[in-house]
Parts: sequence; structure tokens; C-alpha cells
Amino acid sequence: MALFEVFFDGDCPLCAREIAFLRRLDRRSNVRFTDIANASFDGERDVGKSQEELMAHIHGRILAGQGAGTLVEGVEVFRRLYSAVGLGPLVALTRLPGISQLLDWAYGVFAKNRLSWTGRCADGACALPSAQAAAAGSTIDSASIRLPR
Repeated sequence: MALFEVFFDGDCPLCAREIAFLRRLDRRSNVRFTDIANASFDGERDVGKSQEELMAHIHGRILAGQGAGTLVEGVEVFRRLYSAVGLGPLVALTRLPGISQLLDWAYGVFAKNRLSWTGRCADGACALPSAQAAAAGSTIDSASIRLPR
């Protein structure tokens, strides 16, 4: 039974590499991997968050134990993921004063810029795929949704 669910952007090359790495380490199936770029995913229905909110930074959900059903965001998602795949000692280091703040800052910079850094922005706007448009093989007009760069 999965202990934690991660909502990741499968269209993000860097994100997809990280998820592939975590899948290889997840030998006990402790993590449910949910691709929010998949045409069948509906953030409002599945998580209670808009696609824009989910794309702004990584989210996860505790599935078992204390806090089951609770959503977590940002660096805490990575801590939960790495703990679930057996890298708890590494996670402990990320909670140290100074290191924790540095990771929060660095992830914030990455989250704010990842669409442009992975080639998904044009003319100052970043287009997000919608479930309906993705199924048809197109994207929303970049004027429809704007994420901070």
C-alpha cells in the first residue's frame, strides 16, 4: 500500500528524470506517482486544486498513518518521497537549520523558473496543457494562463 502520493509534471524533463530515479528506488511501492500532465488528470476533482496551483510548485498527499489525506507542498514533498524510498538519513540533513532554508529558497527559484528553463515559455508567457486540450494534442493559448517566470 502506498504511503505517499506525489503530483508531478510529466512534461517537465527534469521532473521526469527525478521521478524515474524515485520509481527505481521505490521497491516497496510506498509511493503513488500521479502525472498532472496526463490528459485524464483533473486537479479540481482529484486533489481539490487547480491545474495552475499544481503547476506552480510540487504537491504531495499523505496516504497512510498520521495526517492521512493531508496535502504537502514544496521541499517537504521531496523529504516525504525520499523517506518513503529509504533515504531517511539524507532527509534528516535537509532539516538542519540553514540547510532547510537554503533548500526552500533554491526550490522556490526552480519552481518559479522551471517552465522557462525547460523550454515551455514563449514571448514571456508559459502555456499549460489542459486535460481537454492535451487529449486533443494542443495547449491552452498562452494568454489564457500565465504563470510567474
